[in-house]
Amino acid sequence: MPVDERHVRAARALNIEPEIVRELEITRAIDPDRLAEAGEYLLERVLRRMQYTDLVTARERFRQRQQRTEEGVVPENALSKALAQLDSIRARTAMQGRVAGLPCGTSVAPHALLPPRAGLTTGGAGWKSLGPGNIGGRTRSLVVHPTNTNTMWAGSVGGGVWRTDDAGVSWRPVDDFLANLAISTIVIHPANPNVLFAGTGEGFSNADALRGGGIFTTDDGVNWRRIPTTDRPEFDRVTRLAISSDGKVLLASTPGGIWRSEDAAHVTWARVCPEPIADVDFDPTNSERAVAGGLSTGHVFFSDDGGRNWKAAATNGVDWGGRVELAYAIANPMVVYASVDRMGGQIWRSLDGGQSYLQRETRRADGTPIAYLGDQGWYDNVIWAGDRSNEDFVIVGGVDLWKSSDGGDTIVDISAWFNASITSNGSAHADQHCITAAPGFDGSTNKTVFFTNDGGIFKTDDVFTVGNDADRISGWQELVNTYEITQFYAGAGNPTSGIIIGGTQDNGTIRFDPANGAQQWTSIFGGDGGWCAADPSDPNYFYGEYVYLNIHRNDSGGLQQSDFISGNFWNAAVGRWEWKPEPYTITDARNQDALFIAPFVLDPNDPNRIFAGGASLWRTNDAKTPNTNATGPKWERIKTSAGAFISAIAVARGNPDVIWVGHDNGQIFMTTNGTSNLPSWSRVGSAILPGRQCTSIVISAADPAIVHVTFSGYSRSNLWQTTNSGATWIDLGASLPEVPVRAITFHPDNAAFVYAGSEVGIFASEDGGLTWSPTNEGPTNCSVDDLFWMDKRLICATHGRGMFEIDLSAVSAPAKTTPVKKKRRRSAGS
Repeated sequence: MPVDERHVRAARALNIEPEIVRELEITRAIDPDRLAEAGEYLLERVLRRMQYTDLVTARERFRQRQQRTEEGVVPENALSKALAQLDSIRARTAMQGRVAGLPCGTSVAPHALLPPRAGLTTGGAGWKSLGPGNIGGRTRSLVVHPTNTNTMWAGSVGGGVWRTDDAGVSWRPVDDFLANLAISTIVIHPANPNVLFAGTGEGFSNADALRGGGIFTTDDGVNWRRIPTTDRPEFDRVTRLAISSDGKVLLASTPGGIWRSEDAAHVTWARVCPEPIADVDFDPTNSERAVAGGLSTGHVFFSDDGGRNWKAAATNGVDWGGRVELAYAIANPMVVYASVDRMGGQIWRSLDGGQSYLQRETRRADGTPIAYLGDQGWYDNVIWAGDRSNEDFVIVGGVDLWKSSDGGDTIVDISAWFNASITSNGSAHADQHCITAAPGFDGSTNKTVFFTNDGGIFKTDDVFTVGNDADRISGWQELVNTYEITQFYAGAGNPTSGIIIGGTQDNGTIRFDPANGAQQWTSIFGGDGGWCAADPSDPNYFYGEYVYLNIHRNDSGGLQQSDFISGNFWNAAVGRWEWKPEPYTITDARNQDALFIAPFVLDPNDPNRIFAGGASLWRTNDAKTPNTNATGPKWERIKTSAGAFISAIAVARGNPDVIWVGHDNGQIFMTTNGTSNLPSWSRVGSAILPGRQCTSIVISAADPAIVHVTFSGYSRSNLWQTTNSGATWIDLGASLPEVPVRAITFHPDNAAFVYAGSEVGIFASEDGGLTWSPTNEGPTNCSVDDLFWMDKRLICATHGRGMFEIDLSAVSAPAKTTPVKKKRRRSAGS
């Protein structure tokens, strides 16, 4: 796409180069005229994101690194097996009461995790949800009850299946086991709306990421169970489910092909197409006809015998390539539309039920082309043609949503991701995944349509006029109300003020004020969030992170937006992001020589000192110094690269010279002169510790020689302890499920009480970690990425179910429990 007058016009208005405007149109599908109307703050956000290409893939790769064994693989059905191990542990221990103050039992009751309402608690087990109830997350599926339209089910990729019975005023999770599986697709039986099916595992971005656990079903809309014959690798990434109009046949598309089942219980499955498939759909009026679109090949297929056999459709001699999403036109099912991830997004149309396709023009009203998918149609790509009165009305979604009234020849945007807001009414969030019409949609008296994306669930009561204003805000309603599926990486809080911040996937660094409650979180920095820190001596100071170690500082208690202190600054004079000269820059951040979510910590002995880990370890002793475009906090390298990125940092409370550092390949280093200009470092644990990513390090506040380290990977032995500064080690994780352990902490009043956050929830110990008991309301089976204290309240940050807290101020002595049988622990020198 060459630079044209539109790009030049927008560039002049924004004081940036026309080539930048053109690049934003290509990669993010931003209309130049729309961009020209953006203010400086929005422009900063847009151009900041432009510095880092393909953030979706980067964050997925980061997460996957934490799942691998030393051999670099994720075992087949790893998560499913781990959950089975968890159930086995619960059955063996049959715990009653509490362990280390946490409620324990044989299962999780997700209804007890809802926020209290009208002064009434719903569970009383001790855990309390902190939300966010107003900030959603990636949602790939939504279905609506055909007669009781207040009831809907949503499929989140981090928090399982959720249900509303009041049209989205409030939501609740429906099942413990599903609660930490990635739900990619849900279908509802056409004859019995109490029967639903849910497919698990995302197969769109990382083709080798094993995150699912088969296909689940319910016959009452409430209680879910897995179809046992789908508990195998072939069903760990179900991209789409389709059910025939007569309800007899169920199809499942996966990266390994299309699977078909026609027995009543759907326990028998046969692979009927070997191609990697992103989307499969039945003709809504004819159970014999179906279509399927390729996951990455661009191939498209049709079936005329109920999905038993598949034939390649004709594409006018054009090799599509990329992901293909399909939609039958409800007004005339012989018309099938395809959204093709080719050249930034193309709409094709079939007039013979999907047997052959011709390209539509896919242009603006002024005739200029538009790449509506940008450069990530492999990730967010959806098409809908559900108007019963007009087969030419089509909606496509990539980063934003676009509509057409002439079958895809002319399209106009109806949402603008940079005008989305979590604090007020705004446009729909970015990255579209699903479009669902309300039952009874007729294009006249009922024009309601639901949309799901990386921000959760959105609704319009008039799909024909939504987003028709200049900002693309008009008509949008957010339905993220107690839909608590936020994916946190980390959190921190100030016990004096009660303010908590958290770094989230794709929803930035966000702030919780207990005075406002769980439904009123606010943003202090956009984009992706990461590690966090809170100044314990000054409630005004918080620190967060954008990707690749871009650290930002907030000196307003989170009431204003943060600014970078690692060297990146917005130069309004030239309309671009620039880097300060050394020593005011972390060069690892500038060069992206760091993990996607890279660690930094505030020294517990000096709130002016920060340690940050990229390829090297960096330190600043003046974290609060004023920022300018040329100066700011000074950074110095105090540990050179060890050949792998730093993944965890800890500083001893009471002794700032004792610092431990963990690396992405499992290497552990420590120093006893960390405040010197050039600390000396020693590697420890090389003879026994795992060669997997070190996820956290905790140094005992009572004795700096006692250190606990945790590791990633679907393997055993992911939690280790040394009592002599790394000379010998004890394996404390052998009896835990084979999952990544991401966080560990100790009760402030009782060092024997240990809490470990893992991929499948929290585990508690009352004997220093020698034996473990699974928690009941712990708070879920979801991945727990961080644990931290607000005085005597333990805060749990999950990757898919938001944050929770539990008051452990009354914990003083071990409860009477039946501990697990002790296993022999390994101890070895370094």
